[in-house]
Amino acid sequence: MSPDPAESTKPLNSRVVSSARGYYGWTLLAAATLGMFMTAPGQTLGVSVFLDRIIEDLGLTRSTVSLLYTIGTLTGALTLPFVGRFIDRHGPRVGVVVIASLFALACVFMGLVQGLLMLLVGFVLIRALGQGSLSLVSLHAVNIWFVRRRGLAVGLLGLGMAAATAVFPLLIEVLIGAFEWRGAYMVLGLLVAVVMIPVGALFYRVQPERYGLRPDGLPVTADAPREQNYSVAQARRTRTFWLFTVGDFLVAMLGTALIFHHYSIMASTGLDRVEAATVFVPIAAATAGANLLGGALMDRVQPRFLLSGGQLLLALTLALAALATGSRSVFIYGAVLGATQGFSGAVKASVHAYYFGRKYIGAIKGLVSTISVAGTSVGPLVVALGFDAVGSYTPVLLVCAAFPLIVALLAPWLKPWRADGSVA
Repeated sequence: MSPDPAESTKPLNSRVVSSARGYYGWTLLAAATLGMFMTAPGQTLGVSVFLDRIIEDLGLTRSTVSLLYTIGTLTGALTLPFVGRFIDRHGPRVGVVVIASLFALACVFMGLVQGLLMLLVGFVLIRALGQGSLSLVSLHAVNIWFVRRRGLAVGLLGLGMAAATAVFPLLIEVLIGAFEWRGAYMVLGLLVAVVMIPVGALFYRVQPERYGLRPDGLPVTADAPREQNYSVAQARRTRTFWLFTVGDFLVAMLGTALIFHHYSIMASTGLDRVEAATVFVPIAAATAGANLLGGALMDRVQPRFLLSGGQLLLALTLALAALATGSRSVFIYGAVLGATQGFSGAVKASVHAYYFGRKYIGAIKGLVSTISVAGTSVGPLVVALGFDAVGSYTPVLLVCAAFPLIVALLAPWLKPWRADGSVA
């Protein structure tokens, strides 16, 4: 493949980049971690807190809202390949300012929702812009600034979502108590705008080569990291791409279902809303630890073994959710769910740049994110329909646990092949 054209362009001057203490990539990583944190109003962990209020206020059934969430999420996912190409073309700085501005407006729109159609449009907007696009541009920014230490970097990046998991459910409960659910969503939109527009404009940057730097902070005189850069068309013709995409789809689908129906599942175990909200604390703590562990292992272990480990954790999580009774078992479930999300998230965040290079990573991640977000659209509906059919979450969750278990058993034996025919 031809070298990245960024390397042959006259270096850019930036006071922010040049004045950073040490390698600027670490500064950018801190900003991107905040970006991941601010995706929460569009993530299922945020929407789930509003769910019962929306159902009651609009007079809808849980299955109806789940269906709207499915359609909205799937529709929003279809925009992500275009978002990825936009980021490749214009860079993460322009991308994050546009995305954050639109996401803030989408949160305000959610506060104005009246009826089915507006709720569907609201779900499309917050899922496409928050859960999808803001996550995508933050991951993109980190992936292009790190190569050899990418695993560690994305592990640290995952702390943003871990912190969001710990902070936002309780914060949203407080905001709803103060402003009702509509006002709470509007306040979240203001928060996104005030935080992410200036942070993105100031700190998100294009490739380090554009500033005369090397990825990972290597000396300028050092050889550039050797990468083979695959286009999205080449990447999707590989076994590697689909092996990890299937695993990511299952984590997105089933993990989202658990978070979306969290308060209802916890109620079936005897926990009230406040107790259910506290379960997000072990989820967040385990997510943080597993993110760091998964990121560190990505620099040392073949990714297919990490994929297998993440799928085993997902199967265990579903079994615990199905069988948990009492606060102790629920908190164990929360810790395992967090470990699943953190470990799998660290692998997902860097595996595509690991295999396919940085040049077209926006387009590749855009396609992957579309499939992943499609998974998040299906999961809540599948579980809701299963619950409506039998009046219990146990059967549907146990059936779902079989799918990641199969992937976990197969992944170590399915050696990934690259487009050039080499074993990855």
